[in-house]
Amino acid sequence: MKMDKGDKLFVRIDYRNNDKNFEDEDFKKHLDYLRGVASERYFIGGGFEHEKGGMIIFEAKDMDEAKEIAENDPIINRGLFTCKIYEWNLLLLSEEMNN
Repeated sequence: MKMDKGDKLFVRIDYRNNDKNFEDEDFKKHLDYLRGVASERYFIGGGFEHEKGGMIIFEAKDMDEAKEIAENDPIINRGLFTCKIYEWNLLLLSEEMNN
């Protein structure tokens, strides 16, 4: 995927809700959902090493679509995690991204 200065991506930061139980099946449903999202667009995601949460960087047409993607994730939908979404304007890109 070619990206240019001025392109926009969305950054989602997830925060664990410690008041709710989080089971292996919840994580599986979360991963299955994100794999489907990733198959349709630019997508990078992962968990933080020493924190209960994670970050996803993904392509969406606008903030409304980014919020819809987040709200349909089972761990967000069920209140196991909350998230904050940021619209990210690309300013610097490595040369590899422009070839």
